[in-house]
Amino acid sequence: MKSHLLPLLALGLVAPAVPLLTPMSAHAQNATQSQPFLHPLFTDDAVLQRDRPIPVWGWTTPGQSVTVKIADKTATAKADAAGKWMARIGPFAAGGPYTLTVTGAAETTTRTNVMFGDVWLCSGQSNMEMGISMVNDSQKEIAAANYPNIRLFTVPKGTDTTPRTNVNSKWLVCTPANITQGAWGGFSATAYFFGRKLNQELNVPIGLIHSSWGGTIAEAWVSESSLGALPDFTKDIADAKAASATSSLPLEERVNKWLTTYDPTLKANWNTLEGDDSTWKSITNPGTWEGSGNQELSDFDGIALFRRTVDIPADWAGKDLTVSLGNIDDADVSYWNGTQIGTTNGWGDKRQYKVPGAQVKAGRNVIAVRVTDTGGNGGFAGDANEMRLTRDGAAPIAINGTWKYRVSVPIDKAGSMPRPNDPNNPNRVNVLYNAMIAPLEPYGVKGAIWYQGESNAERPEQYSRLLPTLIRDWRKRFDSPLPFYIVQLAGFMAPDETPKNDNWPKLRAAQMKTAQTVERTGIAITTDIGDEKDIHPKDKQDVGLRLALNALAKDYGRKVEYSGPSVKSVSPQGASVAVTFNNAEGGLSLKGADTSRLFAVAGADRNWFWATPRIEGNRVILTSPVVPRPVYVRYAWSNLPRATLYNGANLPAAPFQTLPEAK
Repeated sequence: MKSHLLPLLALGLVAPAVPLLTPMSAHAQNATQSQPFLHPLFTDDAVLQRDRPIPVWGWTTPGQSVTVKIADKTATAKADAAGKWMARIGPFAAGGPYTLTVTGAAETTTRTNVMFGDVWLCSGQSNMEMGISMVNDSQKEIAAANYPNIRLFTVPKGTDTTPRTNVNSKWLVCTPANITQGAWGGFSATAYFFGRKLNQELNVPIGLIHSSWGGTIAEAWVSESSLGALPDFTKDIADAKAASATSSLPLEERVNKWLTTYDPTLKANWNTLEGDDSTWKSITNPGTWEGSGNQELSDFDGIALFRRTVDIPADWAGKDLTVSLGNIDDADVSYWNGTQIGTTNGWGDKRQYKVPGAQVKAGRNVIAVRVTDTGGNGGFAGDANEMRLTRDGAAPIAINGTWKYRVSVPIDKAGSMPRPNDPNNPNRVNVLYNAMIAPLEPYGVKGAIWYQGESNAERPEQYSRLLPTLIRDWRKRFDSPLPFYIVQLAGFMAPDETPKNDNWPKLRAAQMKTAQTVERTGIAITTDIGDEKDIHPKDKQDVGLRLALNALAKDYGRKVEYSGPSVKSVSPQGASVAVTFNNAEGGLSLKGADTSRLFAVAGADRNWFWATPRIEGNRVILTSPVVPRPVYVRYAWSNLPRATLYNGANLPAAPFQTLPEAK
């Protein structure tokens, strides 16, 4: 499986426009900037959470009293030793506009056009970040975005190793001009369409706090204390702290320190001309490990050593040359005659390393490469013609073909390989929580919507534990029950020709498991509105609508259908198997290009084959000519299902399989 160390920009999961970031630890931030009298969340045009006492806070001289006034209600607080004060005022019913006045001994601050309504936190990765200018009918949607009682707040992108206290942004009234503000096509389209539906149905002000970053992993959005409860991330947290402590050291020094700690072969002369590779095995490069048929490497994640000799012509001796290795999955440290010539951590990067002429001799030379695979394919992943030696004025020398290799150490026995110093890298544990969630606490929030998972798709089992941890963490931080609504991954990549068991369906199952087992959660199914070639589907209207239907039904008591067909029972019936569905009001229907490759069945042997579906009332009867006695069922268990089962409300069924564990 691919780890969180991947450069996700190469996967196309990061929004194309990212603002320049100024990373700063919370300690440095607070030490170099005076804390504001009133927290920046409280600006003109803000929405404050209705029907509960809400916290209002800021900073002043330690020991000073502060008074907060809204309409005829007041609340007082005294600043602590650090100068922070916090008052709770209310509750207020939905409505406004109000004026918020905060008065201290030497300062008074006033905020106008403040509304009370429901505030929703909207977070995730690029599909949450994707702005309204990027969606279907964007110009029409922008022109119609005049909703004075919808207010928009965007959290600037940032990373931090400790929790921040402030955020540099402000509330905006929803207008065509304001909704197009943002780095990637304006304000989050998913958040806007969700908020618009709530505003239209409830006729109360809606505040949308948008805090997302394309291509990011879920564990970046969780606090250290909560994430540390998962043993999976103990090492990641420790590695992050160690990296922060040694970040001033040069990359090469940090890599060598890591290798000295974890790789028992480092002190051997395997990478020199004198190294003995007579007992090493042969392998053809380029060629990735997973699925290669190589029994030793096909399921191996960790460090492996590669070397090959090359004969250098006499007229190359003493001349600078370049070693090109193509892509290597995930990281490498490369050597020429035992001298390190380069190191790269990132499977999407081409390897080109310079060799000084002083190290180039005529005759036999050796190229050695230590490859670290953190998960997934592993190995030399580029094209054969990319593996070559070049020098000015000479024809290249090919170095693809037969290499020698041996395994060194599995990844679970090693720590994470150091990366180039990049304080802006968002794919580290806790850093987005610290910079983009912590500054919002404990603002009054009604609930949250979450569109993320693509960057965790190769770790689905872990995600089934990670996502509930994130939810519990945020509920604790905002001191709220915090209804939490999840967008299930949309369809993406080529549809399956035969039934398979890819990671995207497994990740969807992890999302569904969370929605079924964690209280006050729900899920919006989007497998039917994906795009084979675009991980960012443009139909965000239906995404927002389906999220809003969950909230309307579960939080606001509206009698609306919010769920597509869901499995009630599966009954083998000899040569067929019947699936009975709940939420089938209005009748079941199948829509799509190929309904014959939507359901799959398996017998007791768990070998899967496509099945022909037939609808009978609230049941789907499945048969397959190659499965005489079907027992198990899969529906839409594919990266991109070819069709969809809907109920009368035109809501899609969620993908499922009836095996507790997929074979």
